[in-house]
Amino acid sequence: MQSRYMVCCGREIHYTEWGRDDAPPVLLWHGMARTCRDFDDLAAALAGRYRVLCPDLIGRGLSEWSPDPDTEYCLAFYAAIAQAFVDALRLDRLCWVGTSMGGALGIRAAATTLRGRISRLVVNDIGPNLPPGAAERIRTYVGAPPQFARVSELESYLREVYAPFGTLTDAQWRRMTESSVRRRQNGYVTTHYDPAIVRQLFVRPRDFDQWDSWDSLDLPVLLLRGAGSDLLLPEIAAAMALRGPRARLVEFPGCGHAPALNVPAQIAVMEGFLEEK
Repeated sequence: MQSRYMVCCGREIHYTEWGRDDAPPVLLWHGMARTCRDFDDLAAALAGRYRVLCPDLIGRGLSEWSPDPDTEYCLAFYAAIAQAFVDALRLDRLCWVGTSMGGALGIRAAATTLRGRISRLVVNDIGPNLPPGAAERIRTYVGAPPQFARVSELESYLREVYAPFGTLTDAQWRRMTESSVRRRQNGYVTTHYDPAIVRQLFVRPRDFDQWDSWDSLDLPVLLLRGAGSDLLLPEIAAAMALRGPRARLVEFPGCGHAPALNVPAQIAVMEGFLEEK
């Protein structure tokens, strides 16, 4: 793994890179309040065959925070960043794997800024709209991240909040914690993102309504769903399998929103889809 930085649309973006420069590129994009390090296990598994690129979106991880949250924390600006990122790396074609918000961004980019350049799309546990209950849950926990005196307390919090991710080892929980922590001026620790990212759900309440974009897609799509997900409801997943690109739907038992893509069974599904001709 290499840790790198570049400027996209005037904002510094951090990303990790795995594999050979001349291998087929796969872009892995994380969820709303997460970081690129969530994909370490999947990236390591894919790195033998692919050039794997994992960005931190602005406002998350080691990427720059926006000075204009109401304008820049939205799918349109994120899609512009994605295009700038892909252009800077001179990638003509790529596969996109997106978890939650990263999946929504994949739909937007495939329909707009990267149309015709995304050859295969994996959407992990999100649809072309957000159920009201799930949207309210996100507003509540993302907009008011707690602070703790100790990193171990933050780990306990993350284990509770992200229990729906499924099975993680103690080492994986620790890595999530250490890649998700920042220390505040008062000495306490909190999560490694700008709380203002939640403004997207208030300023642009329909930003995730993307059925028109979905219906416009014409490429192979793999749709993943955690069996207990409250964000990708069964009826929405079923509609996605019948409309637009007619996604291939795979459900994973033992997890909710969103499958962590960190266990052999989940990684094997991903590898099979990416290797298809």
